[in-house]
Amino acid sequence: MNKKLLEILVCPITKGPLHYDKKNQELISKSAQLAYPIRNDIPVMLADEARVVSEAELEKLK
Repeated sequence: MNKKLLEILVCPITKGPLHYDKKNQELISKSAQLAYPIRNDIPVMLADEARVVSEAELEKLK
């Protein structure tokens, strides 16, 4: 994931920061509790494509 792109991107719902999950190829919004997939190196920033992130997963990001 390009660091410059990660600095620019925000959650489309909360406009908050995103955290890159390299293992799962996702961008995670803690405030929205959603994970946006990265497909072919392109972040898919659509709420309909995001999955709900569990509390346990969010704790690991701290």
